[in-house]
Amino acid sequence: MKPQGFFAKKKKKWLRRLMPLRNRLCLSWRWSLRRFHPSEVYSGKPDLIVSLTSYPPRFATLHLTVKSLLLQRLKPTRLILWIAHADADYLPRKVLDLQEEGLEIRYCEDLKSYKKIIPALESFPEAIIVTADDDVYYWPDWLTELVAVWRQHPQDVIAHRLRRIGFEGDRVRPYREWTLEVTDQIASPANFATGIGGVLYPPGCFHPTVLEREKFMQLCPEADDVWLYWMVRLNGRIERHSGTKHRIYPWHGSQSVSLWKKNRNLNDEQIARMISAFGCPWMDRA
Repeated sequence: MKPQGFFAKKKKKWLRRLMPLRNRLCLSWRWSLRRFHPSEVYSGKPDLIVSLTSYPPRFATLHLTVKSLLLQRLKPTRLILWIAHADADYLPRKVLDLQEEGLEIRYCEDLKSYKKIIPALESFPEAIIVTADDDVYYWPDWLTELVAVWRQHPQDVIAHRLRRIGFEGDRVRPYREWTLEVTDQIASPANFATGIGGVLYPPGCFHPTVLEREKFMQLCPEADDVWLYWMVRLNGRIERHSGTKHRIYPWHGSQSVSLWKKNRNLNDEQIARMISAFGCPWMDRA
């Protein structure tokens, strides 16, 4: 390994260790001063809903992510945490107490990771839905940046983290070979939003099939990003990057059980099932 590559790898390793600690300290400081720095309240139309879900292996650090969402400089119409009925009794007091700060907790059917989007779409079909993950720190302008780009491109899905589907002729490459962390704002059918950075879905962006539980649990039970991409493309819409550059660091201890680790081998299987069921929505790729 060349020296540059060795030191770059070491730097990346230390950042993964240190940045969650830095984010936690920053969050604690900002939380203590929140009364002195009130957020701008979103007053536009349609309503702006920030939606996330979680489950017991993530509950220990969930309050940290929720606090980072409550401290956004732009306050959404609602911040909703969706929890499966069976997990309700396990929610820690640190999370429950955040209801007094503006968090709304709703209980629903256990749809795995789909809990962050499907119940919200059913409850607020005319709203902008912004999904967040439950295990990372979201910087103060996270929501402001998504909304700003959506106002420029109101028909598009806006994401802070984007991959670009790779091709070999007319064949799609394995998921691990897709371009990582695309940051340009090119409007391409090959743009593929990944949920960890947060994704803004404008009203009407999905094909009606998006809500069909039996289909997504059969075709993509562990890959909501794949299902949602297909539903956006089947409806003729595009996923676009926010144009910002932010590193996203999970909280220490939150990754003992993680969907992306499980999906490294499962994504290609689920993508193949989606192609078989719905065809290739990138065929008019730019």
